[in-house]
Amino acid sequence: MATFLYRLGRFSFRRRGWVAALWVVLLVGAGVGAATLSGTTASGFTIPGSPSQRAIDQLASKFPQASAGGATARVVFVAPAGQALTDAADKAAVEAVVAALKAAPQVAGVLDPFTVRALNPTGTMAYAQVTYKVVSANMTSAARQALLDSAVHGRQAGLRVEVGGDAVQAPPGTSATELIGVAVAAIVLLVTFGSLVAAGLPLLTAIVGVGIGVSTITALTGFVDLSSTTSALALMIGLAVAIDYALFIMSRYRHELAIGRDPQEAAGRAVGTAGSAVVFAGLTVIIALAGLSVVGIPFLTQMGIAAAGTVAVAVLIALTLLPAMLGFAGLRVQGRRARDPEADSSADKPAMGLRWASLVTRRPAAVLAVAVAGLAVAAIPALDLRLGLPDDGMAAPSSTQRKAYDLISEGFGAGVNGPLIVVVDTSHASDPKAAAAKVTATIKTLPDLAVVSPAVFNPAGDTALVQVIPKGGPNDPATTTLVKAIRGQDYGTSAAVAVTGRTAVNIDVSDKLAAALLPYLLLVVGLAFVLLMLVFRSILVPLKATLGFLLTVASSFGAVVAVFQWGWLAGVFGVDQTGPVVSFMPIFMIGVVFGLAMDYEVFLVTRIREEYIHATPTRTPAEQNATARRAVITGFGHSARVVTAAAIIMISVFAGFILSTETVITMMGFGLAVGVLFDAFVVRMTIVPAVLGLLGRAAWWLPGWLNRALPNVDVEGEQLRQLDTPPAPPAPGLQPQPTHH
Repeated sequence: MATFLYRLGRFSFRRRGWVAALWVVLLVGAGVGAATLSGTTASGFTIPGSPSQRAIDQLASKFPQASAGGATARVVFVAPAGQALTDAADKAAVEAVVAALKAAPQVAGVLDPFTVRALNPTGTMAYAQVTYKVVSANMTSAARQALLDSAVHGRQAGLRVEVGGDAVQAPPGTSATELIGVAVAAIVLLVTFGSLVAAGLPLLTAIVGVGIGVSTITALTGFVDLSSTTSALALMIGLAVAIDYALFIMSRYRHELAIGRDPQEAAGRAVGTAGSAVVFAGLTVIIALAGLSVVGIPFLTQMGIAAAGTVAVAVLIALTLLPAMLGFAGLRVQGRRARDPEADSSADKPAMGLRWASLVTRRPAAVLAVAVAGLAVAAIPALDLRLGLPDDGMAAPSSTQRKAYDLISEGFGAGVNGPLIVVVDTSHASDPKAAAAKVTATIKTLPDLAVVSPAVFNPAGDTALVQVIPKGGPNDPATTTLVKAIRGQDYGTSAAVAVTGRTAVNIDVSDKLAAALLPYLLLVVGLAFVLLMLVFRSILVPLKATLGFLLTVASSFGAVVAVFQWGWLAGVFGVDQTGPVVSFMPIFMIGVVFGLAMDYEVFLVTRIREEYIHATPTRTPAEQNATARRAVITGFGHSARVVTAAAIIMISVFAGFILSTETVITMMGFGLAVGVLFDAFVVRMTIVPAVLGLLGRAAWWLPGWLNRALPNVDVEGEQLRQLDTPPAPPAPGLQPQPTHH
């Protein structure tokens, strides 16, 4: 692989005009596709085949007028102080708003609060339930604006009017504040390289790659139903890895120039060495993200594959467009200080890394104990992890959705914000009405209920709807228990009972994701072990890496729970409302953090392994252990500065998304930022050298039969050494066997 990438780097450098033109054409084509082919995105989360979705599908065929799968809104009315909504003027104002809602586009039906008696006991508060013919993502801007305008008309009449429900939620977009991380990345690159040109090229190539990836995803929305968060997450991950991959290759290119190679040869060597690690690191991220498809949840599969595609584009651009741009930039990437041939201004200066590695390896046991204990403490809140999906109760306190949610909870009970729809299929019952009545009576005996409405039949008389209002809110654990109780109840009738509604859908999604969390974690851990054993020809190094990854995941979950569920430092991170962790976030974090953790593992440990392999041969175990520890210090010193810069850039990009107004994006940005922070600086930069220092030569032990069975992967670019000197003979004893190609 190293030889192929070496040739690819030289070709891209030499034919830079054609390579750059090709990527420009792809970028323009993707942009045109996004502008002309894009469609709507879905803001909800559903799982085909789940109990709630089957009930929605059943209603769509037997009771379409119920619009069970459509968007909903609750318009809350509050009378002026000292008045009641039953007063003539206030009642007329409410009825005018209801009439406007009935005439609004895409509305399937409106329940008049005076008709269904949706008033509080004092008559000072009421709410109208609005049902739409389409899901929230397919609502037109005119329909959404008409809903909001109705509230304005009510306020002008002297009432307080607030609007909640998923019909209010416009599809999320990417704001300029989410790109603050790019500015921080630019500063880090400038400090790292000391050159505006060198700092600008990784940003330029990253923007091109992310532009192609996100534009392609946008164009695909015209043909495929994609989640509204897909583009934002692809942007977040693609931007971070694209800058990092370009940083690694750029750093190696400057190093090759500094030791006297001509620019074209330096580009080939950089792509053949650092590019080999980029390919493997990118492959691990792609596999982890694409592996989300095994969970069997469509929206999670879409997000994983879209983000994986963006990462793949970032890898290709780092291997081709970056060396082409290096050809245009010439020696200007070195900066002024590098004009002196004796001055090495490359990004991999070892001084700081050497000092840190020397400190860690002098007291490896103590450092390891402190680092592991710190991560274990950070992981404690994860024991209280609760999963759910965002609702109006998690919206900003200043938003109309949150105000409507709080008013309804105050005046009618929190359960009104998450009503359950019980579907009673009476097609096989001898007396449909009696069967529906029996189901209704049985449900009334269950705990944690507020209201159970009478059954309403469809025109054919074979399907009935029963609305159940729980006492608790949509994310209350008691509501989840109630849904499961209704589904598991023995009704003593041939009628089939199902539960749906937005609350039930969210519960099903959360349960499915929680059940898939452990199998996916085991899949990722197993994959990590196999891949790292293949790369490092070792048993203990992959074991150490996977255990470190588990520490990263646990501590990251703990930080997310502490901030978003418990409310610790909530004000610092702009968290307006605590609540359960978004149900798909843990499994998505596992995939992303795994890929990124393997990035740092590869870039750090390959250089350490390289130093150990090419060290002066030793014979005694004591000498081999000393050689192994020196290799840790030397290899770590060469790669620490670049990995540190890469981690800071990635943390900055992810942290920029914390400023998003969307709860899902904010939580994802925080989780990934803290995950990279823990993994890069605690696990890879501290635990890795400490463990390797403790293990000594044993770290690189691999049974002979396994070494012969495993295929060889040239991630370190050892083949390219043959261009200079013949390969050195392997050291005796426990030295790892040389890689054959």
